[in-house]
Amino acid sequence: MSFEIILVFIILGVTILLFATEALPIDKIAFLIIVALVLSGLTTPEEAISGFSSPATITILMLMILAIGLEENGVIDLLTQSIKKLKILPMVLMVPVFMLISASISSFISTTAVVVIFIKIIAQLSEKYNFSAPKLLMPISFAGILGGSCTLMGTSTNILVNSVAKKLGAEQFTFFEFSFYGLILLAVGIVFMTFASRWLPKTNSNDLTETFVDNTFLFTLTVKPESKLIGTAISDAKFYENPDINVLKLIREDIVNNNPGPNTTLRANDKLVVLSDVKAYASISTDDFTLTAENELHIPEEMDKEPENEKNAYSYVELLILPGSEFIDKSFSEVKSLLFNVARPLGIQNRKQFQKGMRLNLPKIIKNTNLQAGDKLLLKAKEEDFKHLYAIDNTIVLRHHEEDYKINPYKRAISLFALIMVVGLAASGVLSILASTLSGVALLLITDCINLSKIYKKVNWQIIFLLAGMIPLGIAMHNSETDTWIAKQLLDLLTGQNNIIILGVLFGITMLMSGFISNNATAVIITPIAITLAAGLNLPAKPFILAVMFAANFSFFTPMGYQTNTLIYGTGAYKFRHFLIIGGLLSIVLLIVGTLLLSTMLNGQ
Repeated sequence: MSFEIILVFIILGVTILLFATEALPIDKIAFLIIVALVLSGLTTPEEAISGFSSPATITILMLMILAIGLEENGVIDLLTQSIKKLKILPMVLMVPVFMLISASISSFISTTAVVVIFIKIIAQLSEKYNFSAPKLLMPISFAGILGGSCTLMGTSTNILVNSVAKKLGAEQFTFFEFSFYGLILLAVGIVFMTFASRWLPKTNSNDLTETFVDNTFLFTLTVKPESKLIGTAISDAKFYENPDINVLKLIREDIVNNNPGPNTTLRANDKLVVLSDVKAYASISTDDFTLTAENELHIPEEMDKEPENEKNAYSYVELLILPGSEFIDKSFSEVKSLLFNVARPLGIQNRKQFQKGMRLNLPKIIKNTNLQAGDKLLLKAKEEDFKHLYAIDNTIVLRHHEEDYKINPYKRAISLFALIMVVGLAASGVLSILASTLSGVALLLITDCINLSKIYKKVNWQIIFLLAGMIPLGIAMHNSETDTWIAKQLLDLLTGQNNIIILGVLFGITMLMSGFISNNATAVIITPIAITLAAGLNLPAKPFILAVMFAANFSFFTPMGYQTNTLIYGTGAYKFRHFLIIGGLLSIVLLIVGTLLLSTMLNGQ
């Protein structure tokens, strides 16, 4: 063993320890890897920073931007509304159907983004229709991972493994080349989780709902005298069927209807108290409704209007009220008067209204709700006025919703077309996946479907830095012949064993390693070893590369193995043992099935 190989093992050991213990953020670990490789001489400075210009890194960045465009322009919402219609299915069918949908979308869109959407959908549906959310969340997370493994652009791991393999002289994969194997593994996962879901927790969704309810506020809407809805039922309003908007009360000439039904007729100046998240509220048509100042104070009409030519200059801001604030014991409209020239109050979130068992004990009307410490206000303000909000004593600006939530159908259609174009160009081989994603992002930029300022803030730069740091580590392993040395040790250890056993051992080692450190990091470390191992056995490299690709994704037995697992674990719905037992059993099944499947590519050797 040479001194260079020892250095690589030291860097590898420290890297794995840092990833496993989470002692440092992953982007900082990646940067330190780059520095260590340069100072140790394992790579040239140019090689050490080559990860930033790697096709894999740029492709993944482009896919992130495409996902942002899909979310910004309502394509994700379109999918969300369609998924919510599945609430009528019995639980025995909901698990496989939701898994299949999650897997299908994850084949082309970020798995993490898909699971985040599903968590919110399931939290709402489980509360409304009284079924156990944990019985769906884990299957959906696992299905997203399995679905992402079916196409080349399904996960960043697939793209990264393909890029590393190409640099080492291996043949590249086409877009759908391994989809057949991925679909079989997906089918196995769906069948397994459908039966295993009966052993998942049967808890209610209170905690899960509270996790995602912090974006929900009370709003008051007033029916405009010129509204086309006058004389029609509430259910005729477009927002009525939106599960993110709940009509709580109808106020007509100071008479309060605490339970307005869908057939309640609307009249001019009727006031509707609704519970809604910011995005759903912003989608309500201003042609029919307006926000009303809810007290006897006379507020000049010009205060309550928003200049037509400045609508796009406004953003939504959440303001937390702290003890000692001048807003305490003030009504909503008094606050509106105090904030004149600074921001426009839109809604209120009372800290008690979402406590367990108190969701029905909401304030009668917003005008009778005096603010207390811990309450939140939703404000609409101009960028240049943010400094005034931050300067208000005893308050905290919690969240800045920069998005313009009004969906533009034209932009939504363009965004959907961009995704279809990227998939079509890459799948047909007309363009490489990198060229396809670059073309898709260019289309979004040219048509103004996304803007660069939002991209800078929304891209997960930690992942980009992780890739940029791990790719040169793979180069260092190849330069120092560490991959050759490890492959030789494995060959010596497995001499005389069947090729299927060797393939299974590689699959198992990769899967085990990926359960405790980043799947991308695992892929970069193991891919060169897999290629060298295949060469030493005089076998085709592709089944060994695919073993790494699949196994690096299939880390179901720990909540740290994949971002989506960490997300659902963070909801509090599961214990570590649920991943260890159910996820572990699934991992073993997939290890066996995956090894047998990939062994068919060994040409009978």
